[in-house]
Amino acid sequence: MIEYWNANAPTMLQEMGQHAQMVLLSLMIALVIAVVITLIFMQRKEWLNGLVYFFSLLYSIPSFAFFALLLPLSGLGMRTAVIVLTVYCEYILLRSFITGIQGVDANIVEVARGMGMTKWQVFSKVQLPLALPAIFSGVQVALSSTMAMATIAATINAGGLGQLLFEGLQSQQVVPILWGTILTMALTLVCAAVVWLIEWLLIHKWRRVVAVK
Repeated sequence: MIEYWNANAPTMLQEMGQHAQMVLLSLMIALVIAVVITLIFMQRKEWLNGLVYFFSLLYSIPSFAFFALLLPLSGLGMRTAVIVLTVYCEYILLRSFITGIQGVDANIVEVARGMGMTKWQVFSKVQLPLALPAIFSGVQVALSSTMAMATIAATINAGGLGQLLFEGLQSQQVVPILWGTILTMALTLVCAAVVWLIEWLLIHKWRRVVAVK
């Protein structure tokens, strides 16, 4: 394994960067969409439930089939991969957003409204901070599942660590498969640690603001 690393380290690190870019871009886009959808349809539970059901149907589509369906529209490469991974992320994130927001005590929301807060202020200063644990739990799940799913994107020339896995399968060599697996796990752990740190900082900051007030 050391010999393989010495001979292919630059390529493997490049593929690792492509993998991280693909996953994090998909996650960020899905996160923004989840926030927008939650804000627009927060008072319309039927619409929210319908959207969750819609994304659950898309989530049930096998990734190979999803890639194939989009190829005539977006072609080979990372663009198609990002679209598919964003859709898969969206289902997980939207569910975590809805669960977190709806899990906030209704009495706290009513008190905030009674203080004269607007709908946006109630969402940004009360509901969103209290829903952060549930939201970040969904982010962690979406991150882990998307990291694994992104390896399949190598089949449509999107790059990433999946190239190592498929190289090993095609050449019937174990070493590339092991390196692909190890690097995918390492990247997932690093990104998960960063997400956890962001969650801790946000929650800690919000608690300090509440304590000061």
